[in-house]
Amino acid sequence: MNPIFRFEGIYTPLITPFHDDGSIHFDALADVIELLIDKGVNGLVSGGSTGENYTQTVAERLSVAKFTVERVANRVPVVVGTGTMLTPDSVALAEGAKAMKADAILLGTPPYAVPTERENALNALTIDRAANLPVMLYNYPGRMGVAMGEDFLDRIGRSRNICAIKESSGDINRVHLLARDYPHIQMSCGMDDQALEFFAWGARSWVCGGSNFLPEEHVALYRACVIDGNFEKGRQIMSAMLPLMHVLEQGGKFVQNIKFGVTLNGINAGPMRPPLKGLTHEEKRALQQVVSVIRTTVATIIAED
Repeated sequence: MNPIFRFEGIYTPLITPFHDDGSIHFDALADVIELLIDKGVNGLVSGGSTGENYTQTVAERLSVAKFTVERVANRVPVVVGTGTMLTPDSVALAEGAKAMKADAILLGTPPYAVPTERENALNALTIDRAANLPVMLYNYPGRMGVAMGEDFLDRIGRSRNICAIKESSGDINRVHLLARDYPHIQMSCGMDDQALEFFAWGARSWVCGGSNFLPEEHVALYRACVIDGNFEKGRQIMSAMLPLMHVLEQGGKFVQNIKFGVTLNGINAGPMRPPLKGLTHEEKRALQQVVSVIRTTVATIIAED
């Protein structure tokens, strides 16, 4: 196992709250950060797709990341996302992460370009060199068009900074491959509805958008499976949370649901930036019902200890 950095626990990919005019709502972001740390999440990710990074300039992303690092003040690790379509932009984000003393970077495949595995590996190593920080890879072929295959993984193995991978392919065979053939790369759950399977195969971290507004419940599942090794309890919690996983992973409005979930905690998450629009009244009511049932059910499971 790469000793440079250990990803342990729940890592929340932060939303980016906006004012009604589309400007960044830093006070609301501070409220989200404080709530998550208070509720026990283990790390934060700035500049991921959950944070609507695709709607922001590099300068905006760097300002959000710097604000996050300074607000967190070393209480939990902060990972800075470097995903962009242009390598120079990713390099700028990586260099910024290093300058602001972030703990690690999240490094994905450039979307739409459809690079070969060799091209993708060379791109990743270029970004890695710019940051010289621990790296969590991000495999999400559904969004990026290309999988981080075995040739890619073998090529990037030359860097000691590559220490984890957020696996979001949805293919359980990838979990088996990573656990069996790449045990030196820490496997992190990136597919919410497969969290239990990831933990069973040795994952010790989970990058989960839903923890923006249900942090305690996500932490409870992690603790049951990874800390306590109690998969019976884990199955109970996972069963209670599956309706949320269905909404987030299969409902088609991931960011919209996450941001509305944050508003249910009394924090003004604001609108999405275009092209996304908010939830309908019926969709809001459905998410409220799901959240209410999950909170009650998981609290009951925890109280039975």
